[in-house]
Amino acid sequence: MGYRSVCSCSRRDFLARGLYGLGVGAGLPLVLSRTSAALAAQALAGTSVEKHPERILVVVELSGGNDGLNTVVPYQDPAYYRARPKLAIPDRDVIKVADRFGFHPSMVGFERLYKDGLLGVVHGCGYDHPSLSHFSSMGFWHTGVPNGGEPLGWLGRLADHRYETSTRNVIVDIGASQSLAVRSSRHSPLVFDDPARFRRDGTDGEKHVLAELSRPSTTTNATLDFLASTARNATESSDFVRQATAGYRTPVDYGAGGGLGVNLQRVAALVAAGIPTRLFYVTYQGNSFDTHVQQADLHSRLLMYTADAVRGFSEDLKRLGRADDVAVMIFTEFGRRVEENGSLGTDHGTATPMFVIGKGVKGGFYGTAPSLTDLDDGNLKMTTDFRRVYATMIKAWLGYDDTPSVLKGRFDPLDVFGDERS
Repeated sequence: MGYRSVCSCSRRDFLARGLYGLGVGAGLPLVLSRTSAALAAQALAGTSVEKHPERILVVVELSGGNDGLNTVVPYQDPAYYRARPKLAIPDRDVIKVADRFGFHPSMVGFERLYKDGLLGVVHGCGYDHPSLSHFSSMGFWHTGVPNGGEPLGWLGRLADHRYETSTRNVIVDIGASQSLAVRSSRHSPLVFDDPARFRRDGTDGEKHVLAELSRPSTTTNATLDFLASTARNATESSDFVRQATAGYRTPVDYGAGGGLGVNLQRVAALVAAGIPTRLFYVTYQGNSFDTHVQQADLHSRLLMYTADAVRGFSEDLKRLGRADDVAVMIFTEFGRRVEENGSLGTDHGTATPMFVIGKGVKGGFYGTAPSLTDLDDGNLKMTTDFRRVYATMIKAWLGYDDTPSVLKGRFDPLDVFGDERS
């Protein structure tokens, strides 16, 4: 991150303002306000590599509201073709993987994952009293508390409950800015977009203070010690990330389109390098899936890029010998309306499928598909609360039983994993 004004602050002021760079600052105010100074001082004192890595969760966000009906196509339902005379995927083109459902024809990557038994599709995910606003609905998915005003993200709360504060870089968020989903009270997420630019920047005065922060601290102030430790970790982590990603080579094809494929390859690089991260968050940037106008070609490309990238990531993990350790969950903030609009697109809707991918997954379809005729003002009725999928990833995959504390409510996990821990 860059700075435009000359820094005239003292070391203490500089620390308090959080000008230590590199995307770790967004979670810091909550660390200081919600924990004691002594606890905060321990937050980044852990080691960087573990001999026996625990399971890893990679969450992929498809921003903009993906059209679930043209992603998981109900090709045997006449109501689908009546509602979408121009946008519906013809029966002959659907990649049929079940009696009633198939994938968009561009999703060859998902077809391969499904046939290998690595892909679970969860029907009709959403929440009660859904919002059609991108901002509000995404906030509800990020916090896992719809209409609740929760300040922390669901992954941030999971990190607070599941992982010791002495472990560095439990959360990595690859995106242009920190997602609310990873906002934590005890862990500072490592946030970056382009690893090559993941470094401190600023004026000469600021760089001098930053250099001072990286030196061993002689203060007895626990809060300042914590902030200095955070600054040192930021420097060390940025170097680690740049080196790990720049030096990573793989023969696996992640597909075209850049974006998601590039970022998932960065995740693979960090996993291969031994970073202790347990929670990765990757965003498909820029409301890409908000397909109000001329949806067909754009949506086809987006789905191809997504399916190929996830398939490539899965193959790369297998090549690295880490396929047993990693699961992927894919979501979007809402689906689209059942009927196509007059601009050959689809407008904001409600319920939508979610996807779970990994070697431990029992491939198939889960939950009940929403009716295309019993609608709520033209929108699908939710059949699976999305927090059930979150609970599945928390309990069945990551092995943390107290899902009610993390999700602020009781939600039964789905039987998606072959070795589900009950």
